[in-house]
Formats: sequence, C-alpha cells, structure tokens
Amino acid sequence: MSQLLRPVIIALGLTLLWQCIVWTTDAPRYILPGPLSVIATLIEQLPLLLRHAGVTLAEILIGLLLGVVLGLISALSLATWGGLKRWLMPVLVISQAIPVFALAPVLMLWLGYGMASKIAMATLIIYFPVTAACFDGLRQTPTAYLKLARTLGADKRTQLLQIRLPAALPAFGSGLRVAASVAPIGAVVGEWVGSSTGLGYLMLNANARMQVDLMFAALLILALIAVSLYFLIDLIARRLVPWQSDTLNSPTTGRSRSR
Repeated sequence: MSQLLRPVIIALGLTLLWQCIVWTTDAPRYILPGPLSVIATLIEQLPLLLRHAGVTLAEILIGLLLGVVLGLISALSLATWGGLKRWLMPVLVISQAIPVFALAPVLMLWLGYGMASKIAMATLIIYFPVTAACFDGLRQTPTAYLKLARTLGADKRTQLLQIRLPAALPAFGSGLRVAASVAPIGAVVGEWVGSSTGLGYLMLNANARMQVDLMFAALLILALIAVSLYFLIDLIARRLVPWQSDTLNSPTTGRSRSR
C-alpha cells in the first residue's frame, strides 16, 4: 500500500510546490500557469492531447522495440565473435560521439517528416545503452560457471543460452530501464525538428501561439507516458530476474546499516 501512496504523495507535493512558486513569483499566466489552469486545459483539450499522444507513443514503442532488438543482436555478436569487437566497438563509440540531436535534420531529409524519422531517432538513442549494458553482462559471466559447463561437455551455444544470457539479464534490465527513460527524448526532438503531429509538435505550436497552458498539459501527458513506460519496463525486468534482490529494501541491508 505504501508503494502506491508514495507516487501520489510525491505528485501532490510537486503540485503544491508548483502552486507556491506561482503565488510567490506572481508570474503572469502566459509565463507560468498554475496547476489548476493546466488541469482545466488538460480536461478541455483531452481529445486533442490524446490524438497527438497516440502518435508519440507509437513512435516511442516502435523505436524502443527496434533499439532493444538491434542492441541485443549487437551485444550477442560482440560476445560471440571476438574479432568483431575490434571492428564494431569503435563504430559504436564514434556513433555516440556525434550528438543524436544533430542527426535529426539529416534524418528528416532522408526519411521525411513522417513517423519514420522519429522512430529512427528513438532507435538511435536507445541502441547504445542496450548494447553496452547487455555486452557488459555477457562479459561478466562468472568464469567458474563457464568452466563447469565446459567440464560437463556444454558447447558454446549451450553456454550462451543457458549460462551467459541468464547471467547478463540484470545488466540487460538496467539497459532497458535507461532505454525507457531516454526513448521519449528521441521521438520528441524529432517532432520538434519537423512534424505535423505528436506531442512535441503540439508543444512547439502551443509555445509559438503563447498557449502555455496547453504546452504544460502536453508536457504532463508526455511525463506520464515516460514514467509509465519506465515502471512497466522495471516490472518486466524484475520478472525476468526474480533471483536479484532489491538491496535497498533488503532486511539484511537494514541490519548491516543499523550496526
């Protein structure tokens, strides 16, 4: 029950802080609208917001799926073929040295102003964290497990599927959490550069028209999507790795600290 109340209390606290800032600064409505004004606009413009939110959510989910699949394939390839690491790893590092946001205009030029360019942005921003996290997990498989498997006659395929992949699941789960956090960034930035639908487009358009209430309402919807996606991925990751205990909530941690 406390886990359900905690997000509600945090949300109420942030809303109260927001309202206090509005009262203290006496900011005009077109600069910083109050939470009640934003909620009223959210209810009034809900059909419009949901229509644009559906486009952004589709871009995020497709980009997340593609980024995770490509990242997993790349990590497995790097772990399976040692020679590939010397060629692919520098490419991955160089790809991260170039800001993904700087590629947005190029992707718009190549893929157009539709969903394809936004999906590509989300995929690119997700790909490296998933690849790096999964590859690290595969590299850090306990050597004793692999030696025992070889002693029992397990081939490389069996070692990969039954030992290395399960051992890499905690790191892979961490990569998925990071991917869920950054996935909306790629889609929204792509919509800012050029689009006619989506929450990013709606926010940019509302800002140009000084409809700050609508911009904040779209931002709240986007934040709700991002938070929901993160907790969904976190739940899936916990189900995939049931043997990994939460050290923050572990009773042994509490006892060790009390000492």
